[in-house]
Amino acid sequence: MAKKHSKRYNSAVKVADLTKDYPLKEAVDILAKFPKAKFDETVELSFRLGVDATSGEQNVRGTTPLPNGSGKKVRVIVFTDDAPKALAAGADEAGLQELMTKINGGWLEFDVAIATTEAMKQVRTLARVLGPKGLMPNPKAGTVTDDVAAGIKAVKAGRVEFKMDKTANIGVGVGKRSFTPAQILENAQAVLEAVGKGKPNTFKGGQFIKTVTISSSMSPSVKIASTEFSKY
Repeated sequence: MAKKHSKRYNSAVKVADLTKDYPLKEAVDILAKFPKAKFDETVELSFRLGVDATSGEQNVRGTTPLPNGSGKKVRVIVFTDDAPKALAAGADEAGLQELMTKINGGWLEFDVAIATTEAMKQVRTLARVLGPKGLMPNPKAGTVTDDVAAGIKAVKAGRVEFKMDKTANIGVGVGKRSFTPAQILENAQAVLEAVGKGKPNTFKGGQFIKTVTISSSMSPSVKIASTEFSKY
């Protein structure tokens, strides 16, 4: 029996052949022509990597600024002994013991957690709570820092963090459907380069980035031509 596709998918295939691969710019232009949802969808790049997902030495994670921002309001909390300073720098919540107690009680209404080096000594006890949610402050992600103001500014301006999952996949938001194709393209190029540079030193031979697709929250995926990432 033939598989039934949604109206949205059927509308999308009228725009382009979704079985084909496209250069990144063309893929972004195709995505812009897809039917839009009633909300401002997030646009995402999805990566399939060739690393060994079971090897801790081949874990891939990092951050990159988006030239045109992420298009969403980022709620930032800061673990610090100097809450007033963090709040003045733009943190949505700040503190240490009271904030940790609040989180242990189940509160997780934030997108990014930043911690000072000193505060991290205590924040480590939240690893079981924040770790699985991808919210644990981490030096590699730039979220363990003593320059709290700069950390908050970078995150609020649109710095995104990416982290490989257990099946060697990565999904990174590169903007909103309300962005222009040029803005999406510039953000996507920044993410593609950042993930490419995240190749572990222990990865030898084979293709690091196997496949890349771009899609929005409610759209089908458009496959990106390997010429865009084969150098990685």
